Amino acid sequence: MSGSDERRFPARPMVGASIAVIRDGRVLLAQRANEPMRGVWTLPGGVVEAGERLAEAALRELMEEVGLTAEVVACLSPTEIIDRDGEARVRHHYVVLPHAALWRGGEAAPGPEALAVRWASLAEAAALPTTPGLAGTLAEAFAAVDARSRAPEPTA
Repeated sequence: MSGSDERRFPARPMVGASIAVIRDGRVLLAQRANEPMRGVWTLPGGVVEAGERLAEAALRELMEEVGLTAEVVACLSPTEIIDRDGEARVRHHYVVLPHAALWRGGEAAPGPEALAVRWASLAEAAALPTTPGLAGTLAEAFAAVDARSRAPEPTA
C-alpha cells in the first residue's frame, strides 16, 4: 500500500487485501518501500479498488508488486492496523484481509513498492521486523495450505 495523501488522517478505514504465497514450505515476504512502516517485512498487498473482489485485489497486488501468479486457497482472519501521531490522531487506519495462496508462476522481484523480496520459513519470518499481526497471519496461512494439501481429491 503506498502512502498517498488521501490515506493520511482518513475519515474512515481503508480496506486492503494481502496475500501469503507459499512455495516449498516458504512464504514470500516483501520489504516495504513506503510509509507507514518503511523497511519492515510484510505480505504483498494493497488497497482494494471500487468494484474489485478481495481475492482479485490480492492477486492484482501480487502481480504489480512482485510479478508472481498464485492460486488463492483461503481467506484468512482480518488484520487491523491503526497508526496514531503524537497527538493521538489517527494517521493511518487499514483493515486488511489476507489470503493464503499457492505459488503458480513467476520469479519474485521487487517492484516500486518493495525494497526487497524473500522467501522465508515461519522461523525466519519470526526473526524479521514485520507489520503488526503478521506472525499470526503466516501461521494461519500455512495451516490453510497444509489443510488443502491433505484434503481428499474430489471424485467425478
